[in-house]
Amino acid sequence: MFRRSDDFPFTRLLEDSWRDVLDEYRNVAARVDAWPETQYYKGDWGTFGLYAFGHKQAANCVACPRTTKLVEQIPGMVMAGFSRLAPGTHITPHKGYGGWAEFVLRCHLGLAVNDRCALRVGSETRQWQAGKTLVFCDAVEHEAWNSGDTERVVLLLDFRNPEFRRKLLNPDLTPEMEQYIRSQWRDLGAKQKLHYWLWRAMNVRRNA
Repeated sequence: MFRRSDDFPFTRLLEDSWRDVLDEYRNVAARVDAWPETQYYKGDWGTFGLYAFGHKQAANCVACPRTTKLVEQIPGMVMAGFSRLAPGTHITPHKGYGGWAEFVLRCHLGLAVNDRCALRVGSETRQWQAGKTLVFCDAVEHEAWNSGDTERVVLLLDFRNPEFRRKLLNPDLTPEMEQYIRSQWRDLGAKQKLHYWLWRAMNVRRNA
């Protein structure tokens, strides 16, 4: 469900700096990649990652130094990046990755919004506001849509749920996500490749 942003002091830091974050998004907007798991959405959903499951995407962070500095100040931050929904896009009802979503909370910082885009979490629906945050539990069924004529852009980040801060995060890999990682293999660093193989090995062992 939605949580109170005021309960997490870092949200004020994000909200105070949202225009800087939007400026950096505009500088990298042409580099946004389509989200590979197309079963989750209809339309055009693109992302530009800074941190993925705790691992820094170094080249992308260099392109967004102010945003990177902001998210690195967030306690327990494990994922961060830009999320763009083109007009007419619908992320259909779903829950987050098993083994991951229940141990993190998700925060959206509104950057570019319109009055016909919204986010439903459980039984509650809210609209994004430019310069404001929404915090929610990704393990609860949720969906998002942009029925407006302009794109919807947020800075999306996951941070460890304080109630489960000692839990090991190890999400299941869908075939689509695995295929996407392998398609980007030549651009990954040695650390990222090692993390992928360890991550895959843990999932195979757990699901055996």
